[in-house]
Amino acid sequence: MPSYALTINSKKKDVIADADTPLLWVLRDILNLTGTKYGCGQGLCGACTVLHNGNPVRSCSLTVEAASQGDITTIEGISKNHDHPIQMAWMEMDVPQCGYCQSGQIMSTYALLSNNTNPADEDINTALSGNICRCGTYGRIKKAVKSASKKMNG
Repeated sequence: MPSYALTINSKKKDVIADADTPLLWVLRDILNLTGTKYGCGQGLCGACTVLHNGNPVRSCSLTVEAASQGDITTIEGISKNHDHPIQMAWMEMDVPQCGYCQSGQIMSTYALLSNNTNPADEDINTALSGNICRCGTYGRIKKAVKSASKKMNG
């Protein structure tokens, strides 16, 4: 089985896995980074969203071989104490219900706010369109994105 050198949350990790192993399973089963969730396994729901070279990707569809060609950021990598402004806004706006989609929603928001510090509603809708919330907290999610944007802008 091949070995891959991954950069995850700014740390080098060597993993042994088949080339076509989804990054999701490397993160969860090999590296014990369980903040990234399994949802549909087909790249449709967004629960498994991580950043690859700063872009939101579905880790269930990205192979470990492809992932090794860049930097990976997971929900664990944005804050050690769960106190990133996005995470704080999520709690303040009481976004999570079941909470299952939240790490994917937060990672997509992180990517959005990294490139657009003052997004309009349409920008938020577009950036989060691939993240499904079964509980329907979309209104609170949008409020949390706007609140996080304000926090991050000072």
